Amino acid sequence: MNFVTFQQPAAAIAEASDSPLALYVHWPFCVSKCPYCDFNSHVRDHVDQDIWCNALLADLAYEAALLPDHRLNSIFFGGGTPSLMDPATVEAVISAARNHWRAAEDVEITLEANPNSAEAARFADLASAGVNRISLGLQSFDDASLAFLGRAHSADEGLAALAAAQGAVDRVSFDLIYALPDDNEARWSANLDRALALGTEHLSLYQLTIEPGTRFATMVAKREFEPLGPDLSATLFELTQARTAAAGLPAYEISNHARAGAESRHNLAYWRYLDYAGVGPGAHGRHSGLRTVRHKKPENFLAGVSRNGHGIIEEEVLAHHEAAHEALVMGLRLAEGIDPAALAARLGVERLVDEAAVDRMAGHGLLARDGPILRTTPAGRLLLDSILVEIAT
Repeated sequence: MNFVTFQQPAAAIAEASDSPLALYVHWPFCVSKCPYCDFNSHVRDHVDQDIWCNALLADLAYEAALLPDHRLNSIFFGGGTPSLMDPATVEAVISAARNHWRAAEDVEITLEANPNSAEAARFADLASAGVNRISLGLQSFDDASLAFLGRAHSADEGLAALAAAQGAVDRVSFDLIYALPDDNEARWSANLDRALALGTEHLSLYQLTIEPGTRFATMVAKREFEPLGPDLSATLFELTQARTAAAGLPAYEISNHARAGAESRHNLAYWRYLDYAGVGPGAHGRHSGLRTVRHKKPENFLAGVSRNGHGIIEEEVLAHHEAAHEALVMGLRLAEGIDPAALAARLGVERLVDEAAVDRMAGHGLLARDGPILRTTPAGRLLLDSILVEIAT
């Protein structure tokens, strides 16, 4: 398959700047589809690595032409299952990104990985390709829970993969899913003990949510299982916040915990509402006042790149008020909070929040002010969606 060599984007090229940039690269393929997953992932019998490498490079070149002279702070390979990528493909994308932009000296290059033994065997090669941070989808330490979650690895494989990741790169994070239907305080507390003893400086701890369109949503509709109740889920969330903080890995975002300095720089770019480019099937980007979306289906993405030199299916100008609302939603997920006045000025709106509503929520102990900074309290993080409805302008 031949791809268009893109020279000049149809959209207006952004002015040259030294603005920080985060790059997201989506690899859409998985060995199997997990029943809780609503991400853009696809199971294919065969993936031609050469074709996909060339397509990603072409799509990347298009984005780079839109964003000259930015400083590349992070690259994140997400999926899908990026650990299924040939290390040579990963290396080619990293090299191209470094050629398109000036990379920060400490550029963070993360790759999401599954703990299957075949993929773990690639970690050293992925590190040689330029990956310096691995985000590992352990999800559970219990084989029965892994089976319920549809995972293709065992608990022992997960621990072996974690050891391999820690041997390959300096920065490792892993994910766990809790608030499963049969979870309780004692069981989750024991899992936290184990997680905190494994020596990583970053943990992503997610409550199981039943997303529309997933197999779990169908199972719940058929009453094949009952999700954990909201009261116990809230108790487990509060337990998680207290235990991780006591261990020196406090929540810097609602579901993400890290030692100081070990936070995911890439994800902080999203939550701080900075520019990011997205390439690959289904990838989203936000920069230069635009939101971009790529074709989700892999075959449609390849056809788009072959035809146009990029995989974009949707591009829209972000209205000021829409950007302001998104920045508020994202920023209040962070423990550091936001400066509403500074954000409003940056995004070209008169104000970001209803001050009377903020005062009311603060009176209820759900929000707190520290000079110009507004943040949620521990109690407020449990009710963030409701708070946003009240305070957004």
